[in-house]
Amino acid sequence: MNSAILALEDGTVFEGRSFGAPTQRSGEVVFNTALTGYQEVFTDPSYAGQIVILTNPQIGNYGTNRADNEATRPYIEGLAVREFSHIASNWRSDEEANEFLGAAGIPVVSGLDTRALVRHLRTRGVMRGVLSATESSAARLVEIARGIPTMAGLDLASRVTTVVPYRWDKPVEPCSPSEAVPAASEPRHHVVAYDFGIKQNILRRLVQVGCRVTVVPALTSAGDVLALKPDGIFLSNGPGDPEPLQEEVANIRKLIGKKPIFGICLGHQLLGLAVGGRTYKLKFGHRGANHPVRNELTKRVEITSHNHGFAVDPDSLNLNEVDITHVNLNDQTLEGFRHRSHPVFCVQYHPEAAPGPHDSHYLFDEFVKLMREHA
Repeated sequence: MNSAILALEDGTVFEGRSFGAPTQRSGEVVFNTALTGYQEVFTDPSYAGQIVILTNPQIGNYGTNRADNEATRPYIEGLAVREFSHIASNWRSDEEANEFLGAAGIPVVSGLDTRALVRHLRTRGVMRGVLSATESSAARLVEIARGIPTMAGLDLASRVTTVVPYRWDKPVEPCSPSEAVPAASEPRHHVVAYDFGIKQNILRRLVQVGCRVTVVPALTSAGDVLALKPDGIFLSNGPGDPEPLQEEVANIRKLIGKKPIFGICLGHQLLGLAVGGRTYKLKFGHRGANHPVRNELTKRVEITSHNHGFAVDPDSLNLNEVDITHVNLNDQTLEGFRHRSHPVFCVQYHPEAAPGPHDSHYLFDEFVKLMREHA
């Protein structure tokens, strides 16, 4: 078995076994604490520009399948795990994870002490790194890591957005014949969804609650969106720093008050900027399917799925204009707000839950209710 090296910009080096593609990739090194859903992580466009460490010790054991993709291809730069299985044991599997990532040109390093690696990143913060199955000089890889761009200030949404608009009409499908998934509601509302790196399960969830969805590129003007005669506008998740996306923010600002708006993740951050707030980079981000968030309106705690490295500064928001609706119970960061005067709301986490728990599916129903009330 060939070896692979993960080198961090601070000089820390981890060596393990090489899987996936025998190549070299670089990016910001982050970790995800979810116990399941590794394929959804691989194919989430929000991971563009990032090497992902999965804390669940065994990855790849249930293979991959077409139904669980969140995009048309994997977007992670590389993968670091404790144990990577090249044997897939699951009746839904179409392809081994090793083949799936290898075909996409993504390197994997296995056999790492991921506990030590994650503790290091929690202490020092996420940092730039290089994962290589081709370079044997750790010193050379550290030098390369120090030369790659930082995530702060990086516009990645423009790299992952769709080039042309398209329609989406696929609802949520059961994973097995025994899973009770209700039939999708009759499509009564037209939603225009901005694609900043949109996950397919968000689109499925919108269809499930009765929406016809048109997906548009990130830089689509406010006028072009309104010309499509939407009942509501959706702002998607996506990778990178929200602050460079000034044209996107300007378009969102023009749309506030015109139609109901629902934002998730990067969409939440862009809405925060559109109402005059600021964003900042978190030390090591929130990535996993087990984060507790309190709904400030109901006082209920939701276990939620996360994937973000930036957050909206609540002190920068005008509380005469917006209400804070959700707060992270791990570190008290802002997880959601709504506009007081207009039908606009957003959350930082992922209510579509792929992977993750289903506590927050109700937010899609709330979006439909807003569209019905403002028809």
